[in-house]
Amino acid sequence: MGPKKRQLSPTPPKKKDKTDSEDSSEEAGTTSASLDEVKSEQTADPSERLFQEINKARAAVGKSIEDFKFNKKRVRMLSDCKVASEDCGAILYWMSRDGRVEDNWALLYAQRLALKFKVPLHVCYCLVPVFLGKMFTMFYASIRGFHFLLGGLEEVEKDLLSRNIHFHLLLGAPPKVLPKFVSDNNIGGVVCDFAPLKVPMRWVNEVCKKLPEDVPLCQVDAHNIVPCWVASEKLEYAARTIRPKINNKLPEFLTHFPPVVLHPYSSDVKYEKVDWVRAEKSLECDRSVPDVNWIKPGYRAGIKMLSDFVEKKIRWYNDKRNDPSQDVQSNLSPYFHFGQIAPQRAVLGKSKNRTFHSHRYKKQYKESVEAWVEEAVVRRELADNFCFYNPNYDSLKGAPEWAQKTLNDHRKDKRPYVYTKKEFEDGKTHDPLWNACQMQLVRDAKLHGYMRMYWAKKILEWSKSPEEALEIAIYLNDKFELDGRDPNGFVGCLWSVGGIHDQGWGERAIFGKIRYMNYEGCKRKFDINTFMAKYKTISSKINPWTASKKTKK
Repeated sequence: MGPKKRQLSPTPPKKKDKTDSEDSSEEAGTTSASLDEVKSEQTADPSERLFQEINKARAAVGKSIEDFKFNKKRVRMLSDCKVASEDCGAILYWMSRDGRVEDNWALLYAQRLALKFKVPLHVCYCLVPVFLGKMFTMFYASIRGFHFLLGGLEEVEKDLLSRNIHFHLLLGAPPKVLPKFVSDNNIGGVVCDFAPLKVPMRWVNEVCKKLPEDVPLCQVDAHNIVPCWVASEKLEYAARTIRPKINNKLPEFLTHFPPVVLHPYSSDVKYEKVDWVRAEKSLECDRSVPDVNWIKPGYRAGIKMLSDFVEKKIRWYNDKRNDPSQDVQSNLSPYFHFGQIAPQRAVLGKSKNRTFHSHRYKKQYKESVEAWVEEAVVRRELADNFCFYNPNYDSLKGAPEWAQKTLNDHRKDKRPYVYTKKEFEDGKTHDPLWNACQMQLVRDAKLHGYMRMYWAKKILEWSKSPEEALEIAIYLNDKFELDGRDPNGFVGCLWSVGGIHDQGWGERAIFGKIRYMNYEGCKRKFDINTFMAKYKTISSKINPWTASKKTKK
């Protein structure tokens, strides 16, 4: 007969959790603040107050994931095996895109399974020493991004240990190291998170094939509010086509999170703390790009950044967001990219009955909140949709037919300037505004959203071909941006160069019908001198990432 089998998908509690219908919106009514809440708001600094209110929100949802009506639409089975053996020794969450403990649907689902099966819960992260730099030229990572990643994972390890959950940093590509870990530790079921890019999806497919036949693998979209495969079953043409689909599903999926609790089932495996120094030294990546000091990695730092945005910047966001001389950007993109905070948490905000999306801030700054939610939800999830359903997201082959035709028609147009990749990287163009953009990218590991469009479109105008322009834009974005190697980055570059999610405009040289941007247009919109003064050309000083090499010589 063999060992008994158990469904990997646990049966949800019979009683309906009222929070599913109440906590995604506050339009039906509000509750008065308690005396403790009033005191908290009077005494704590904004970020600490936000921490406290988020924790209260989780506690109000349920004691644990067992008490929460988990939406199984967030999950999809990847393996032929749909059930776990009765004698499974543990459940494993393979963490990849979502590097956090709290507000993580994949980890919550894994704990739900482990609690039901009454077994230990493990979490692993596969650190690839050559993170697609040498192996895949269009997927570039530098030590800057790795340090931000590792800083967040160190916090993850501590947070998991405090909950009696072992964290394992496996050195190597997932198909090589993860199946062995599963076999060695008697893992009975694996949960992974979701990333729509080609290499992570290939890893998932290869791991699925190499797992023992009786170990099921399921995937949870812990990154998007509406799971990518639920939001749409096809490639969407533009924001206007996916927006109603997402908005119609938000009442179902924009729920608060229950807490990840102290796990009651301990592992017999002796825990060995991660050697983070050894892990960092194992990386075979470009170490010439320095860290930045204006942003710190990890969940706690991300929540503080969210608090700063909500308290100090949101009121100005709608009017000033396209002005790079004004500091109104949320700066949350690196935290979203590495999964250190959930976009869903950022949209929900503070508490069970008072959300950033629906309460005070929306009433006071309606246009700003709606503009930011459009970017954080609709545009970001549109990018995932594009990369998931279009494998050519990093190539002009992924552009719409009209864009490919118009670029090809103007392929031989004379360029006023032609620069090499090295000249672009060093900011040695004739345009001081473009050079300032590149300096911000290099120095701050970010580029203002409006200027990113100008930056990429000028690369198209000053490159030998559209193909070369796209390659250079992706390379520079991925090398210097903390949020590089992300669907948003690929889509942003291809929007600027290849016209995706856009329409045809008046035809002109080089661009054809691709939307055009120029220096004079920026000059009319904002104070370009203030922006350029802040970011002087790279060539005017020693490049920070080559200074050490010159010293050694």
